Amino acid sequence: MLQARRLALALAVALLSLPGLAAAQQAPWPNRPIRMVIPWPPGQATDLAGRVIAQRLQERLGVPVVPENRAGAGGTIGSDVVAKAAPDGYTLLAGSSGPLTISPLLQRLPYDAQHDFTAIAMFGVSPYLLVVKPDFPAQTIQDFIALVRSRPGHYTFGSSGTGATAHLITEAFNAAAGLDALHVPFAGSAPEMTALIGGQITYGIETMAATWPLVRQGALRALGISLAGGSTLAPGVVPFATQPGALQGFDAGAWVGLMGPANLPAAITERLAVVVVEGMAAPEVRSRFEGISVEPIPRGTGPFTTYLAEQRALFQAIIQRNNIRLE
Repeated sequence: MLQARRLALALAVALLSLPGLAAAQQAPWPNRPIRMVIPWPPGQATDLAGRVIAQRLQERLGVPVVPENRAGAGGTIGSDVVAKAAPDGYTLLAGSSGPLTISPLLQRLPYDAQHDFTAIAMFGVSPYLLVVKPDFPAQTIQDFIALVRSRPGHYTFGSSGTGATAHLITEAFNAAAGLDALHVPFAGSAPEMTALIGGQITYGIETMAATWPLVRQGALRALGISLAGGSTLAPGVVPFATQPGALQGFDAGAWVGLMGPANLPAAITERLAVVVVEGMAAPEVRSRFEGISVEPIPRGTGPFTTYLAEQRALFQAIIQRNNIRLE
């Protein structure tokens, strides 16, 4: 019996001496720097949001959380880096709707957006505003819908590009409101807004970052907002969802959130989600998000996963209904 005990003890010591097992026994997560991949260039909204959260994670987890910009191909290059990373909690993604909701519906990508990532927590959503020139005859969203509906094919709307989130949200609004208008794509939101101010197009539904400064200057007028609950960032602007008929319940925007590789351990996912959701309640964090025109709407892992599925279904239906393809 004594010999058996000695043998078992020796075996246990030998097993613990193995590098992998010893590390697992002695070093709970996290015990080294975490990389947060940001698939956009510095200064873009996802970059700014990701850096705010990286700082919050660093403060709460006690290890460096290092932002790393891996821009290119509409956010898909950096997203692919995380999709192929080890699910050990040391490589995270500042995720956004473009490369993870919209692009996978329009083109073949090197990753599967539904299966190659773990949704951890959502930070918030960038609202989209329906804007017109100040002298446009309709003063309310109801009047706007009635006017555009009365002349099918007469009015035009812009977008920041075919297949862009703004384009798809506008197509969803048009379909729900029963509007028949001509799409005029531009190479970005800035030239689109310039064309709207100049009278080359009738209306646009664009990000708050692109529209709100022009609304405040009086160069444009906001008639409605895409988030069902409205936004504290645009007080007094009526949600599309308040209109009768198919617009009821309308809720769409450009989300930003924290993602990881598929099969991220549940304990790590939960801990990260708690830090993010609690952090988004802090006034200083909310203020920084509001400064980049992102409405703070934190969602934990379960609600975030559900929201992603709903957004994917929404935009898939828009793409199919309007036969949208990237040339």
